[in-house]
Parts: sequence; structure tokens; C-alpha cells
Amino acid sequence: MSFYRSLAVSAAVGLVLAGCDGDEPAGTGAGSNEAAAGATAEERTLSGTLTVFAAASLTDVFTELGAQFEAENPDLTVTFNFAASSTLAAQITQAAPADVFASASATTMQTVVDAGLNAEEPAVFVQNTLQIAVPAGNPAGVTGLTDFTNADLTIALCAEEVPCGAAAIKVFEAAGLTPQPDTLEADVRAALTKVELGEVDAALVYKTDVLAAGDVVEGIEFPESAEAVNDYPITALTEAPNADAAAAWVEFVQSEDGLAALEAAGFQLPDA
Repeated sequence: MSFYRSLAVSAAVGLVLAGCDGDEPAGTGAGSNEAAAGATAEERTLSGTLTVFAAASLTDVFTELGAQFEAENPDLTVTFNFAASSTLAAQITQAAPADVFASASATTMQTVVDAGLNAEEPAVFVQNTLQIAVPAGNPAGVTGLTDFTNADLTIALCAEEVPCGAAAIKVFEAAGLTPQPDTLEADVRAALTKVELGEVDAALVYKTDVLAAGDVVEGIEFPESAEAVNDYPITALTEAPNADAAAAWVEFVQSEDGLAALEAAGFQLPDA
């Protein structure tokens, strides 16, 4: 689409892969995968480190759930890598050590599936929709998508290759509009930050990000958002260093407590 080609987006992604000394920690490795398959989360003794790669829009709720998961498993440390789903998928296929991948789109998850790195069929656990984000008080008087065509306003969108950017393309096509963005951001949280700092008049982000921003950001609904509902799939990974914890985390996210936290953060359940 022409408005994405009009801006050059450069991003440097540093990937540091830690070496291992050949000793498998307790609760990891192929035997652990087999044990994980035959035990429920309640039956597993979880220890070591769980590394979760997750879409940037999951930052707040997954951090909250991670603290709860650690409290329930005192010998386990949960670490997160939050970024654009496309960046995370690329890192996983380049052998970055990760236990779980939670993506903001089925397309980016498919990259991992095509590489044979999913330990199970990815499950869609929540959905998300776009919302217009403006600074508190809406100083530019933005009312809807049409304002994104106004060259006098400063507009932020996500880059085309990340899920929030792909969703933006769909809504603008549905509305028959060609936006005039001033900046294309590497992920949805970067676009939201521009609004929080008052550096742009408006941005397209997820509804959940508007809620997470609190009083410094206001959200504006628009009907075309229904044309770009993002599915969020999750899977444990075949090369998970901590397979037991990976399987347990996927179960926990989809548990009653996990889904309640996700709904409170503004995500929709798939059947809702």
C-alpha cells in the first residue's frame, strides 16, 4: 500500500543467543517434554527459568500473570521478551532460546509452525481490535479515521510488517481512505508511546493498549475496527529449554484466572 512505501522504516534488531554448557537443568530436555505431556499443571514441580516470547500488546497483562505464576511456583522465574510478533517469530526461527510464543496474529505464528517449531497446535486464546488513541483532552479534536488523511495532523501508525500495521491496512481499505502517517513504528507500544508523550495527535493501536495507558490517553471507537479483528495464538515450542513450565504456562493463560485477567485488560474471548 502506497502510504507505507512513502516512509522508510529502519530497525536494528539485536539478538544475543546465550550458549549452554551442555548440562540440562532439572525439568528440561526431551524427557521433560514427555513428562509434560502426561501431567497436569497442578502435578508438575516447576523450577528454573521460563522464557516467554509475547506480542508487545500483551506486556501489561502477561507481566501481571507472570507474577502470579511465580507466586504459585516459588522455584520458577518467568522472563519475557515483548516485541512485534514478526520480530519474535524471526528470532525463534533463528534459534533464540524460548519456551513459549504468544503472537498477535495467526500469520506470524504460521512462520513458527512452518518451521516445525511448535510443540502443539497453536490455540487462539484471545482477540483484539484497533482503536484510535489520542492524548488526554484530544487537543487536535480527532473524531474518526478521516482525520488520518489530514496532512496538518501528526499521525503514527504501526509498520506494515507487524500485526497492528497489517490491521491498519484492513481498516483503511474498508473505509476507502488513504492515511498520511508521519511515522511508522516498530510495534504497537512504540506507537502508543508517541501518543502518551504528546508527540503525535493520534495513532492506531489496540483497544487493550488504550486501557493500559490510563488517563494520559483517550480512545475513540470507529466502526471499521470490526474488519480487522486480530486472533492471538499461543504455543509451547519444540526446542523449549523448560518444556514442563512451557506446557504449564500455556494451560495457565487459558485457565479461568488467566482469561479473566485478559478480559479485564480489554481482550475479547474468541467465542465472545
